[in-house]
Amino acid sequence: MNPYFSFELIHECSQSGARLGRLTTPHGVIETPCFMPVGTQATVKAMSPRELWEIKTQILLSNTYHLYLRPGHELVKMAGGLHSFMGWDGPILTDSGGFQVFSLGDLRKITEEGVEFRSHLDGSRHLFTPEKVMEIEAALGADIIMAFDECVPYPAERDYTEKSMHRTHRWAKRCKDSQLREDQALFGIVQGGVYADLRADSAKAIADMDFIGNGIGGLSVGEPKPLMYDMLEVIDPLLPKDKPRYLMGVGSPDCLFEGVLRGVDMFDCVLQTRIARNGQALTSRGPLTIRNAAFEKDFSAIDPECDCYACKNFSRAYVRHLIKAGEILAARLLSIHNLRFSLALMENIREAILNDRLLDYKKEFYEKYGLSQ
Repeated sequence: MNPYFSFELIHECSQSGARLGRLTTPHGVIETPCFMPVGTQATVKAMSPRELWEIKTQILLSNTYHLYLRPGHELVKMAGGLHSFMGWDGPILTDSGGFQVFSLGDLRKITEEGVEFRSHLDGSRHLFTPEKVMEIEAALGADIIMAFDECVPYPAERDYTEKSMHRTHRWAKRCKDSQLREDQALFGIVQGGVYADLRADSAKAIADMDFIGNGIGGLSVGEPKPLMYDMLEVIDPLLPKDKPRYLMGVGSPDCLFEGVLRGVDMFDCVLQTRIARNGQALTSRGPLTIRNAAFEKDFSAIDPECDCYACKNFSRAYVRHLIKAGEILAARLLSIHNLRFSLALMENIREAILNDRLLDYKKEFYEKYGLSQ
């Protein structure tokens, strides 16, 4: 029993089987299922920590690869860790950099020891091993840390996917053996691509290693969404029920619903802030491209059903004006709104689970949002 962490299953929806939980960390309690805004470089783009609190953010995600390269994990450690460095006193999760290294393509070389790669910033050479990643994540000081894994692309040959999966398992064990801090919850990561038998093998292997929680990686990398859902259905009965499950890099409204229905407790995605910077808003009636001319004289709120600062105080016409004028405030207001929209969606999902009506709520949401069931 780790004295710093606990995960309690509070309720299971009788209508859908979805889980309501509570994850306790050194920096606060997280009600699950939850959505985590992404603060890649120790900041959620266009957002201040105070604004993140105001929209009821429970936990943030930061990136090991990017913070290692700039400003460096030793500097963050000197600052007192990520919480102190970025002025955020709530829970933080750091990913291991596996996905970012995978994204480097020709700039990286994978061996049993680890991954040798060139920095995308200056071309300098670096080596990530499981042991090195644990050292970096210990210095960063997040509450939840991820094991170093290899994320295979889609599509990928079965033989390569299987070899990569077994390497991820060996790296996971090395991460667990070299973890430096008891006050950090280490999550293993399930891989296996889109091959059901490999996903099942990986779920069993990672579960047997007895991590505090379990990540699900290598999905939302270009495969059709139904295929991702199939893989979640394969591993749902194989992962421990009493431990949190984190589906990495997924956060569109439909994926949040479908993930929760397949036993997922935690999600993260850059979608919300990325589309905000491109002038798009997630709303209860579906996504809107606010930069379009149709909103030039639309003085209604971004989303009349939203309770965020942007929706309470500004119109679509004003935000469109900001976009056309190249004003930074446009990205800030849309980021506030899109993140609050997703956090509020998860609040409603948790309430629906508690009231044993998640399938009813999903139907209502999909009909209004314009999604097919």
